[in-house]
Amino acid sequence: MAGPLTGIRVIDWTHVLAGPACAYYLGQLGADVIKVERPGRGDAMRHRGGSDTDRSASGASTAFQTQGAGKRYLCLDVDHPEGRAVFARLLRSADVLVENHRPTTLARLNLTEADTRAINPRLIHCAMTGYGRGHAMADAPAYDVNIQAISGLMALTGTVETGPIRTGAPIIDYATGLAGALGVMSALMTRTQTGAGGFVDVSMLDTAFALMSSTITDYRLTGVEPRPRGNAANSRSPSAGTFACREGHISLGVNEEAQFRALATAIGKAEWLEESRFASARARSDHRAAIVQDLCAVLLTRSAMEWEDILLAAGVPCARLRSVAEALDLPPATERRFATRGPAGFPGLPFVIGAGMPDAGPRDLGADTCAVLGDIGLGDAEIDALLAAGVIEQPM
Repeated sequence: MAGPLTGIRVIDWTHVLAGPACAYYLGQLGADVIKVERPGRGDAMRHRGGSDTDRSASGASTAFQTQGAGKRYLCLDVDHPEGRAVFARLLRSADVLVENHRPTTLARLNLTEADTRAINPRLIHCAMTGYGRGHAMADAPAYDVNIQAISGLMALTGTVETGPIRTGAPIIDYATGLAGALGVMSALMTRTQTGAGGFVDVSMLDTAFALMSSTITDYRLTGVEPRPRGNAANSRSPSAGTFACREGHISLGVNEEAQFRALATAIGKAEWLEESRFASARARSDHRAAIVQDLCAVLLTRSAMEWEDILLAAGVPCARLRSVAEALDLPPATERRFATRGPAGFPGLPFVIGAGMPDAGPRDLGADTCAVLGDIGLGDAEIDALLAAGVIEQPM
């Protein structure tokens, strides 16, 4: 089945995680994605990330492979004037450019959004940077961990005792990749109406703020500065949060009156429903310490696995804390196949649309160099000259 982006060519001139992920998502929707890498070592993520050092040493790290499948690979020195001329020719054949270079780098290479618009007026230029454009920090370099720190997200994670803690996975990178893909899709839809290309300015910091939208709104409207909550839920309900059990932990999402009544009945605390201090959400908030103390004591009488069965049967929103390995064995994971939904059995999009997608796995540096250049009209003699000059590379 053809995907919604079948016939759309995307130039993936990105590195690390967020930019490559954006292009990967577009490829899963059917786009022809051509990844451009520098000669030598290519994308730095080929050689770092993940727990398998042998894979990293060979240029096939798990971090690279995660968003490397389903693409064609062109090895091209864009710093070289002849390489830049080839790159411009590539852009003329494309619908979308995804890049995550600093604005000063683009200016040095004459590849700013104004330059790419002149090369191809129908091109969608998606620029992914740490802080977006139009201010004093526009050229500052940034990685996921930097954005978690500067956005305030890290300050909300952990407790007063532990201090700030980064998330265990690079969530800003992948959220920014999804944001970029949404921006590109929006620009492509606009192009169908106007016939003109556009510029998509994607900010990792904006993405982090988007992930904290309700927290930011609360702070702006109330002036109450957000504090780290540890395992407590972001709500006023004392019966929402993550609690220790006899074995393991369980997360409760008990915020509504009917949910509280179901919880009290299921854990054998029906008497709570008759007590004035627990009779309403406001009363329970006022007596938070008492209800948390009672709830913790009850939950310690059974394992998290037992409580999960009991509470779910009673209609109480809850989930036992699981490892990643355990989570990937859950029916929603195995039957919806997220972890293997992408091309060549790699993680996929977080929705199912029934689209076809390329099935090629991640490929070697420059694996498709000659084929891609042939696609845009370069002859054998031109390709041989570029190889001889070191402007392009292909596998031996």
